[in-house]
Amino acid sequence: MWEEPQGPEMPIEPTEPGENQSGEGPARQQQVVDMGSATVHTRDGVIHTLTIVGQIEGHQEAPQGAKTTKYEHVLPLLTAVEESDEVDGLLILLNTMGGDIEAGLAIAEMISGMRKPTVSLVLGGGHSIGVPLAVAARTSFIVPSGAMTIHPVRLNGLVIGVSQTFHYFERIQDRICDFVTRNSRISREDFEGLMLNTGEMAADVGSVIYGEEAVRLGLIDHLGGLSDALACLHQMMREDAEKLAQERGGHQDGGSP
Repeated sequence: MWEEPQGPEMPIEPTEPGENQSGEGPARQQQVVDMGSATVHTRDGVIHTLTIVGQIEGHQEAPQGAKTTKYEHVLPLLTAVEESDEVDGLLILLNTMGGDIEAGLAIAEMISGMRKPTVSLVLGGGHSIGVPLAVAARTSFIVPSGAMTIHPVRLNGLVIGVSQTFHYFERIQDRICDFVTRNSRISREDFEGLMLNTGEMAADVGSVIYGEEAVRLGLIDHLGGLSDALACLHQMMREDAEKLAQERGGHQDGGSP
């Protein structure tokens, strides 16, 4: 199901007393415990890590005890990361069952619209609405054991069985297909084929694909683990820093007599 998770709030503050330059200390440690996020100082700049886990929680609260990522936490966090002068890159760690469609797409659109370097890493699973979240970053990775479930849109509860309802489902599905194919290398034909596959799951329509297959299909950019994702993010941060330095140098040259 395209469903809902509980998440991180923004913690971008100057280094506090008792913290070292790596960003470690009581405040950062508590941030990891409470929000599932962390800000780390590295030689190439500051990386903010965002975890999207469990169920993506949207307009309605998930049942008590469910592990969720709340979109009302993640959206302002992403805005703060994008606007902060102290953060240079964003690493997104995904292990989600899916959740609320509109909440998931809202987060995905926010990530895809960021100027700062973004890298996603699928760990465990990036299922359902987790697929758009995985491809939203500038570069995406998946571990070899990572899984992704692709299936048609479906809703829980009472559904009115009229043509308008099915048309509504189709339009939502089109939005998801458009986003995924716009932000990855997979063709629309291949993605819809995976979504509507009837021979993969016994009690459902759709497909489950794993790490290497996701890369081969063009859904995910690279197969790799944490060190690979971080190496890519560091490279992107260095390139952005060099580009900014060149632009500043060009402005200074242009302004000189």
